[in-house]
Amino acid sequence: MSDTTYDVIIVGGGPAGMTAGLYASRARLKTLMLEKMMIGGQPMTTTRVENWPGYPGGIEGPELMMKFQEHCVEFGLETDYGTVEKIIDNGSSKTLIVDGKELSCQAVIVATGVIPRKLRVEGEPALVGRGVSYCATCDGAFFRDVPIAVIGGGDTAAEEALYLTRFASKVTLVHRRDQLRATKILQDRIEANDKIEMAWDSLVEELISDNSGLTGTVLRNVKTDETRQLDLQGMFIAVGVNPITDLVAGLLERDDNGYIKAGENTHTSVPGIYAAGDCRTNILKQISTAVGDGAVAAIMAEKHIEELQHS
Repeated sequence: MSDTTYDVIIVGGGPAGMTAGLYASRARLKTLMLEKMMIGGQPMTTTRVENWPGYPGGIEGPELMMKFQEHCVEFGLETDYGTVEKIIDNGSSKTLIVDGKELSCQAVIVATGVIPRKLRVEGEPALVGRGVSYCATCDGAFFRDVPIAVIGGGDTAAEEALYLTRFASKVTLVHRRDQLRATKILQDRIEANDKIEMAWDSLVEELISDNSGLTGTVLRNVKTDETRQLDLQGMFIAVGVNPITDLVAGLLERDDNGYIKAGENTHTSVPGIYAAGDCRTNILKQISTAVGDGAVAAIMAEKHIEELQHS
């Protein structure tokens, strides 16, 4: 962080954050984008993005995010890594405490995204990295020629199950209902793949392990209450996400699920602070909607700064 004063500070380096950075930097605003872990966000763990316009046949998530980042740098966006510990509203200015240091700006864009939801089954935390994973692209190659399970019924679970057939000897897709929520094209691919077996109406009741790691699971049928043991060496959990918004608890209004309350104009309950992407209340969580949010948030921040300058 070369300076301590900026026009705009963006918290989060996913599609929403990078788009906001692109628009703000292009508007000649002194802009800093802060990322806690890995620039690129959720798409960095996505095998193939098939619904991003302009790429017939799809594009790998990491490749697309690298292009995003190159475009941002082209307009001079400053990026850095750090943990934002607190955001303080001073009225016309905002203070961010980042790894113990103070940064000042006139507008903040919160684009912190989401994290995978846990199953909350006993033993789950201890088995992360020892058979339990939340990212197929990160860990799939470790499970060659062994049976695994994917837990979930949405697009992410379906995509991960399909991807993991490249490595695993067999993939059991475990869903608590009798029909997937995934889009029809993904359902068709699941049905056509001989390596995938469905476990309908089922929940993970227990994780079985030994000193080497995960060795199996006990599934419970929600309709019959019957249980059965499934031998496997890997489990990939894709049962939804939680917003990363604890940072703004007590500062910004959030809904019951922790999402920041912000409409299509990305305005939050505090003037000069905007929420973009998956961390805000919205209907659809896609790269395209995150990009739209990022663009809107940057324009709103620019207008806010102009109003401050003329007040």
